[in-house]
Amino acid sequence: MLQLLRDGPMSAGELSDQFDVSKPTMSAHFAVLKEADLVHAEKAGKSVIYHLKLSVLEEALLGFVHSFGLGTQAPKLKKETAR
Repeated sequence: MLQLLRDGPMSAGELSDQFDVSKPTMSAHFAVLKEADLVHAEKAGKSVIYHLKLSVLEEALLGFVHSFGLGTQAPKLKKETAR
């Protein structure tokens, strides 16, 4: 969830769609992330929008990790075109 939120705020529904778990399980995960002060939740109508909370130190550490190619997914292979 945290990796998804790095790209920007997402609704609880959008986040839930990314995982094959029950709603109560997702709610429990959201509660843990809020308790750990890693996310901020705001009501937007009937939706709850989650924002990732990163400190300056965390941003610096993430930049350091990514500069060495750690924590990134392997690049997707392009399909070969017929010649």
